[in-house]
Amino acid sequence: MSIRTVGIVGTGVIGASWTGLFLAHGLRVIVADPAPAAEEKLASYLKSIWPALEIMGLDEDASLSNYKFVGATLGEYYKEVDFVQENAPERPELKTKLLAEIDAAVRLDVVIASSSSGIPSSKFVGQCQHPERVLIGHPFNPPHLMPLVEVVPHPNTSTAAVAHAMAFYESVGRRPVHIKDEIPGFVANRLQAALCNEAYSLVARGIVSAQDLDACVTTSLGPRWAMVGPFLANAMGGGGGSEGFKHLLEHLGPASRVWVADMQAHKFDWSQESIDVLGSSVADELQGKDVKELEQKRDDDLIKFFKIKGVRQRPR
Repeated sequence: MSIRTVGIVGTGVIGASWTGLFLAHGLRVIVADPAPAAEEKLASYLKSIWPALEIMGLDEDASLSNYKFVGATLGEYYKEVDFVQENAPERPELKTKLLAEIDAAVRLDVVIASSSSGIPSSKFVGQCQHPERVLIGHPFNPPHLMPLVEVVPHPNTSTAAVAHAMAFYESVGRRPVHIKDEIPGFVANRLQAALCNEAYSLVARGIVSAQDLDACVTTSLGPRWAMVGPFLANAMGGGGGSEGFKHLLEHLGPASRVWVADMQAHKFDWSQESIDVLGSSVADELQGKDVKELEQKRDDDLIKFFKIKGVRQRPR
């Protein structure tokens, strides 16, 4: 089925960013959010990101005005949507009630995707009459710039719903990844947590400053992995091809096991003292810098990078 109208439930940073992306692809978007001043905040946010979307490339039917804010709930508009992207707060009891409402109101052919960043959908589909069309469509923030979408079905999600969601996200220029089994945090956030926990430990133990730790990532692993990912990077590092990958594992395996054992022996302990040490080091790194300017430069550079990578809006 062709998707022409998307329902957005929740217009925080994620929901608003999704709205901008869908508008950039010429889709009609119907939006609901019960928060005070949500309509005004959404309008302001969309206006602020539209120049970036123009640079990334707009569909010929794209329009900043092709959305309708309808209040606290989609209500009577549920019947008009072809796909739902839910973006409510990470509270299972809230999502359970909300997903039941959405499921009871939309057409049976509509996939319901939740932007949940770590809670599997099996935790909040208990009151749905048709849970087989519910799944996770977790973006990386902000969705209008970052291509990744983790598509995570629960055990009873239909294969048709997964295929439908994957195709839809591809149609709006995203890079969907099918996560085959539900695990807490899914994949990207787990990878982030693993690296960050070691980073926190190294800084909290006084081995390196936050500024130099960031430099270790941005001037080595970050660029390399951003271009090809860890598996292909290791294959190249081992001489190329699958044999090169196996050679690298065999060559570095003994040393890596020693490093991992040391990491496990010195895990970040999440104590207030350790958190305070981290905060102090990050404050040193931020001294004299304007965070808003840093964020803008980051987003500008991301746009340039993704265009180099060939990630751009796909005309419908």
